[in-house]
Amino acid sequence: MSLIGKKAPSFVAPAVINGEEIVEDFSLNQYIGKKHVVFFFYPKDFTFVCPTEILAFQEKLARFEQRGVAVVGCSTDTENTHLAWLSTPKDRGGIEGVTYPLVADVAKTIAYNYGVLAGKYGYNEDGQLVFEGVPVAYRGTFLIDKEGLIRHYVINDLPLGRNIDEAIRMVDSLQYVEKHGEVCPANWEEGKEAMPATREGVAAYLSK
Repeated sequence: MSLIGKKAPSFVAPAVINGEEIVEDFSLNQYIGKKHVVFFFYPKDFTFVCPTEILAFQEKLARFEQRGVAVVGCSTDTENTHLAWLSTPKDRGGIEGVTYPLVADVAKTIAYNYGVLAGKYGYNEDGQLVFEGVPVAYRGTFLIDKEGLIRHYVINDLPLGRNIDEAIRMVDSLQYVEKHGEVCPANWEEGKEAMPATREGVAAYLSK
């Protein structure tokens, strides 16, 4: 079932903020009416592809903030593991210097509700509860508007790192549509021409 146009699943969970402080009641609801949100899932702390993505978001955090966008990460690790990784220097495989929030989804309910859990619970022949698949999150990236609605998302398989510039492009697209009421054609980027959502507008755009 697609989440596009629906309310982003709400949650209250522990998180590490500012790279050093654990809070027990973090929620995306704090941004409703105030900011757009890029909420992304990654599989696991202290791994290989994940730190490249997390640090890439940090390197471009100012570009998101200039657009009034909050960046929030999430995995199924504990908040204590997040804090340990945030306290580990980059040359030792850590993500020291990351300042945006990292949410701890230990119960895996957030990943499940967003449709990114890389497996599912079931029962074996003996009636025992088992997990089929990998109990971590796929690389899901969700763009949530100020009303708390999911307007865009993309989910990558575990070995496939995401493109942070594409996340910024989608923010620009959404904010342009919200401001101007036009639509953004294929490969649209900030500064390029958009078009009215009419047959005449499409025809004029394609004829150029």
